[in-house]
Amino acid sequence: MVEIKTDTALEAMREAGRVVAHALAAVRQTAAVGVRLRELDKVARTVLSKAGARSPFLGYRPSFAPTAFPAVICASVNDAVVHGIPDDYRLRDGDLVSIDCGAELDGWTGDAAISFTVGTPRPADLELIAATQQALDAGIAAATVGNRIGDISHAVSTVARTAACGMPADFGGHGIGRQMHEDPHVPNHGRPGRGFPLRHGLTIAIEPMLMAGGRNNYRTAPDGWTLRTIDGSRAAHIEHTIAITEQGPLILTLP
Repeated sequence: MVEIKTDTALEAMREAGRVVAHALAAVRQTAAVGVRLRELDKVARTVLSKAGARSPFLGYRPSFAPTAFPAVICASVNDAVVHGIPDDYRLRDGDLVSIDCGAELDGWTGDAAISFTVGTPRPADLELIAATQQALDAGIAAATVGNRIGDISHAVSTVARTAACGMPADFGGHGIGRQMHEDPHVPNHGRPGRGFPLRHGLTIAIEPMLMAGGRNNYRTAPDGWTLRTIDGSRAAHIEHTIAITEQGPLILTLP
């Protein structure tokens, strides 16, 4: 069931989104060669705690997962597409890192992700991140009253195809509000003019995940969570929570 939010609810979600933005900024500032992924998770935990927010990631266990998620961020490095578990891995020069974070504050939720490089970047990684950002921007631009979910999906996939990047077909964005994952599903592949109609007060997370290998080639790692490219190619993941409004799309996960 799709819940259309009131303007008051959108303001509350904006506060939750602000916490997410601050957590992601703090993680990015901390990330450096030699820093463990587990340390980045601690940084995000501190930001959430100081804001009086809880993590919708910690303890989350969807039907596909063998165990509950043990952290407040997903930390996916290099060939990891999404859902990486923060562990004792130390960041290395040239790593491509994607961090996904959520926050629940006063009963409302925000969810966002960033991708960046550590140390000396590879030009191809910067191009991949830029393409992922362009895909997100295109999806947000299509998120207007009168359009449909398929228009967002088509906009995202068009950028990915132009960049000759692959995307995992079974994963995409989602509705969000009182829960992190709500209806409707927001695929990264789709046909314009199809799917749920976009109305003022609909809140969704748009999250392109681009794989440089150019194919839908990914597997689930032995931990049951991390998605990795089969060919070892790099991946990037960028996400915002947005609201559909009569004035245009409103990004709720900005500082």
